[in-house]
Amino acid sequence: MIALMIDENSIQTLKQRLDIVEVVGHYLELKKSGASYRCLCPFHNDSNPSMHVSPQKQIYHCFSCGAGGDAIKFVMEFEKLSYPETIEKLANLYNFSLDYVATAGEKRVDKKVLEALNSYYKTNLQNHSIAKEYVLKRGITNESIEKFSIGYAPSSGQTLSFLKNHGFTISDAKEVGAADVGEGGRPYARFIERVTFPIFNPSGKIVGFGGRTISGHMAKYVNSPQSKVFNKSYLLYGYNLAQKSIFQTKQIIVTEGYLDVIMLHQAGFTNSVATLGTALTKEHLPLLSRGEPSIILSYDGDEAGIQAAIKASRLLSAQGASGGCVIFSDGEDPADLIFNKEVEKVRALFSKPIPFVEFYIDESIKNYNLKDPVEKQRAFEELVQFLNELPSAIAHSYRGILANKLNLDGSMIKLTNRGFTRSKNAFVNEDILELTILKSVLNEPNFLDLVLDVVDPSMFKTHMIEFDKIVKGDLNSPQIRRLMLWEDIKIYNEEELIAALISFMNTHYLSVLERVKKDSTLSFEKKSFLIRKIQHTIFKLKKGELVPYESFSSF
Repeated sequence: MIALMIDENSIQTLKQRLDIVEVVGHYLELKKSGASYRCLCPFHNDSNPSMHVSPQKQIYHCFSCGAGGDAIKFVMEFEKLSYPETIEKLANLYNFSLDYVATAGEKRVDKKVLEALNSYYKTNLQNHSIAKEYVLKRGITNESIEKFSIGYAPSSGQTLSFLKNHGFTISDAKEVGAADVGEGGRPYARFIERVTFPIFNPSGKIVGFGGRTISGHMAKYVNSPQSKVFNKSYLLYGYNLAQKSIFQTKQIIVTEGYLDVIMLHQAGFTNSVATLGTALTKEHLPLLSRGEPSIILSYDGDEAGIQAAIKASRLLSAQGASGGCVIFSDGEDPADLIFNKEVEKVRALFSKPIPFVEFYIDESIKNYNLKDPVEKQRAFEELVQFLNELPSAIAHSYRGILANKLNLDGSMIKLTNRGFTRSKNAFVNEDILELTILKSVLNEPNFLDLVLDVVDPSMFKTHMIEFDKIVKGDLNSPQIRRLMLWEDIKIYNEEELIAALISFMNTHYLSVLERVKKDSTLSFEKKSFLIRKIQHTIFKLKKGELVPYESFSSF
């Protein structure tokens, strides 16, 4: 068997395209914080946002556990992948085609199984009258069929024949979730006699399909299985088409199904997306939060839709998300209203969503009989706990509303503060002057020669390790990442750095002077000589003159 390796030139090209904020933001919800971003660290039990991500430095660092590195390191650690697996994962995220080299030096062509199948399914839809009629009867226009690349998957045998005739193996198709092998080793296609809805990642690369049966199969909708390219918990249907509108409108509409998204786009709500047959989870938050839009949950009014909205509201409330819930009544959904030409009704509903916190409180209270003191107490305990999960300002804003709904005195609702605050002891065991000098050198490497002319590593009493690593060029260490991303530490220009060095050196030599004065082992002559010499150095420093480092330990 010929071994294949990813071509090194291909890897380097991919690295140039990587953006640390986009990569980490694919997995975690990032919040802007000065020039960087901040989030909960996934590598330890983090209760405050300890991890910082720098778009300028293209690194991440956790100020609590020390985890950090570049985009590739993050995906390797988060996904527990090998280096080649990580490169392939990132290539898929960026819609980038890798080149592979065999041991003989021959490049392998990256197979596009899903792309080929999507073209095949699209052609099939146009040639299959029943499937095409079903799509048109649901109100989907020919323009939307093209925009969303809607297709039709025929019988398993036909799909397998297509794959074989186009040079794809069952292994190729299985790897991306398009086929599998059943009992007895018999292969079969994943999508059989279904209208297909291709699913794309945010970069526009196809990663899977959703399928709607038109032949009475018990499972009305199915999605691609989890594979190396498809994970429904991190994806939103239609996001690749909606993201421009989301950033422009600062709003994202989240629905329950493919048809809802397609019909809303037809009606002009081009900022609409859908979860893929699953409830909204914390894994969706990074994608939902891109651009910090207001989030509108557009769910059906049946029991399943309401329960999904309640869970999502609690999740989004805890994140401090703006927006709210729109629940459609009488068994309707957005697709139905658009089909019935009630676009203005939909627009009116979206303009007045019920805020997430208020929706959660109202729906939770419905579970209790407030005329029963025992049940009222349970409702009180549940909802106070809920408020204490929220950012403190939001929680306090709703304290009076909760008290009013429970007919209680507001003073009974005791809230604890929540959210990130810098510890008062953040600078304990830190020397800010040392750190400022070091960070300025990191920012402008040409300053290092200036510092080395006048400073010795022994002069750094608190941060000698960091100084040593900078001199040696070891810039990937946790200590250096931490310093580069520590926004409280300033960066000086040359004039400011010289002033800082003078202050730093003055402190050092004053300390040396005190030690010499107290040293009982020195003769009177030697002590007098050293004191005059050190005082002369301090005098030069006070005049604003940098002096070369001199050790007095040898005297």
